[in-house]
Amino acid sequence: MTESSPSYTLAELAERFQLEVVGDGQTRVAGLCELKPGEPGKLGFLASPQYRAQLADTRAAAVVVGKRDVSALTTPGLLARDPSLAFARIARLFDASRAFAPGVDASASVAGSARLATGVFVGARAVIEAGVSVGEGSYIGPGSILRADASLGPGCRLEAAVTVGERVRLGARVLVQPGAVIGARGFGNVRLPDGSWEEMPQLGTVVVGDDVEIGANTTIDRGALGDTVIEDGVRLDNQIQIAHNCVIGRNTAIAACTGIAGSTRIGQRCMIGGAAGIGGHLVIADDVVLLGRAMVTNSIDTPGVYGSGLPLAPAREWRKTVARVRRLDKLTERVKHLEGLLHVKAQESADASEGNDN
Repeated sequence: MTESSPSYTLAELAERFQLEVVGDGQTRVAGLCELKPGEPGKLGFLASPQYRAQLADTRAAAVVVGKRDVSALTTPGLLARDPSLAFARIARLFDASRAFAPGVDASASVAGSARLATGVFVGARAVIEAGVSVGEGSYIGPGSILRADASLGPGCRLEAAVTVGERVRLGARVLVQPGAVIGARGFGNVRLPDGSWEEMPQLGTVVVGDDVEIGANTTIDRGALGDTVIEDGVRLDNQIQIAHNCVIGRNTAIAACTGIAGSTRIGQRCMIGGAAGIGGHLVIADDVVLLGRAMVTNSIDTPGVYGSGLPLAPAREWRKTVARVRRLDKLTERVKHLEGLLHVKAQESADASEGNDN
């Protein structure tokens, strides 16, 4: 711990984040740590009951816990309704990674017609083209490129080597991780009679709402005529592909390596697992959960949890399962045949029974 490191008592944290102190409220913490082994003078947290046993041996000065685990504390603590949320908010107090001093690096290229608000940082070899507008307190990381007439709201942060295409609009407090490309040409092509392809111009752009996070190397293509839209509060993980004219609803979260084909609309508050594949021109309702590697080929109009694909299994067992799946059509025909025979026999038996009654 250095002299400049911030530190807080548990009582101060409890008041600031509406938590309850357990034990000595004057216990002071100057950072965060894992529960095991923990670090003296730092704050740990417990969110999952499977790690509850680690409370007994932790070296942390204090721990954030939920109501079900408070009785197992062996140190002072902070009681929270949602330990993960409380810990995330406390963590911001100790996160200095996004601090910066405003200014424009000498190697950056900034067009004369670009408009930079107060408190903006432009990193080494960044390029800001004509007509660009950058909001107050924004950070443009080294090697990033803002193409003509793009606009960023206040408090945006583009990490290294981010590309923002022509006329793309980012709202306030948008965080974009390294290598992301927002506003590249959509995958629009027309096939000619001889089998070759001719490019279809993509004349729209991308509109990103407020408080959106876009992961490293994620790509969001601009629209063909209208715009590709990412609504407020969306969370996009790394290496996601969002094709032209898609709409991603408010507060939806999408995990890494997912691909979404063009003109698909995904509702609000959805959660999409990693490596999902979503076809084009579909509509997915609000509050849908897609499990990892889900393959979506039809629209979903009802909230709920959906999955597809075979989960991991030992190779021998997996091969047997695949073999059974391949035989399903034949099995279905056999079942239908047997049902037909049983129906005939059941009917014959019923007729015979009626005859005996007479």
